Amino acid sequence: MLCGLRVLFTLALLLTTQCSWAAIILQYHHVSETTPKVTSVTPAQFKQQMQYLADNDFRVVPLADVVQAIKSKQELPAKTVAITFDDGYRSIFDTARPILKSFGFPYTLFVSVTPTAKGYSEMMSWQQLRQLADDGVTIANHSYGHEHLIRKLAGETEAQWLARVKQNLLDTEAELLAKTGQDVKMLAYPYGEYNAALQQLLSELGYVGFGQQSGAAGPYSSLTALPRFPVAGAYANMASLQVKLQARNMPVISSFPTDPELRDGHWRPTLQVTLDMQDINPAQLLCYLPGQDAVKPEWTSDDSFQIQADKPLPAGRSRYNCTVPSKHGSGYYWFSQAWVRPDDRGQWLVE
Repeated sequence: MLCGLRVLFTLALLLTTQCSWAAIILQYHHVSETTPKVTSVTPAQFKQQMQYLADNDFRVVPLADVVQAIKSKQELPAKTVAITFDDGYRSIFDTARPILKSFGFPYTLFVSVTPTAKGYSEMMSWQQLRQLADDGVTIANHSYGHEHLIRKLAGETEAQWLARVKQNLLDTEAELLAKTGQDVKMLAYPYGEYNAALQQLLSELGYVGFGQQSGAAGPYSSLTALPRFPVAGAYANMASLQVKLQARNMPVISSFPTDPELRDGHWRPTLQVTLDMQDINPAQLLCYLPGQDAVKPEWTSDDSFQIQADKPLPAGRSRYNCTVPSKHGSGYYWFSQAWVRPDDRGQWLVE
């Protein structure tokens, strides 16, 4: 009888392990001491972080490997990491590139066409991007002009907006193919902003989408809203990064609402989540909401909880983040729901 119980316990642990694997996708912008701190790591910090990955046996893989594993429901090895950069700043070519090359780490650049085509001083040139592509770096879509893709133009219908955004993405992909020889159909949403209609468009076009909401990517992640951990500013230190590198993919069976765009004055969304509870103690789950301390959610059943902010979310972008430690292993499960809203007059913030 005892042997049988041990077998069942072992099988349960194996099942938990198989269902909870995760890949950590890191998001960078600048690697520089002179650029805005909120989107930067210093060269010294970046080198220290890459050295940490190498010294602690992390497996740094191309982003496409993570995507393919999620698509095919194939488990990735423990300590899998993918490195990404948004915008294609020159500091990546001048500073990050030699550091990454010294470690042999692959990485992905998400690039917009307009800033590069106009030769903005902080941006890489097409020649430099082509050189990186020839070196094996993945060059991917970040929209044509780094637009707020979810924002409609004055008088624009839903159909007209979707057609415009579709053409934007296709034109960007065509330009990247012409200039770098790559056509990978991966989009990092500018500003991390997306909505349900944009996700549906990506699905129809066969694209994979990446946000800026934190969390580990894995079998429970949406392929049109894969999470990444931003590494910059207050989150650029090693202590913060070490915690994120141990994150697990929260086993979300379902959640509602899934659309991040808030409308019509509904600025205090109630998030409802159902989890696979094999490795989770509900008493230990905490959520972190804008302007609030850690909050215990309301459990509505054995496997479902809901959480709501105690005051309206601010105009712009915000998150509900929920974490819980693994019962049978190390690290925390991590889930982040992104939100975005206009101001009370229905106007978007000027950025």
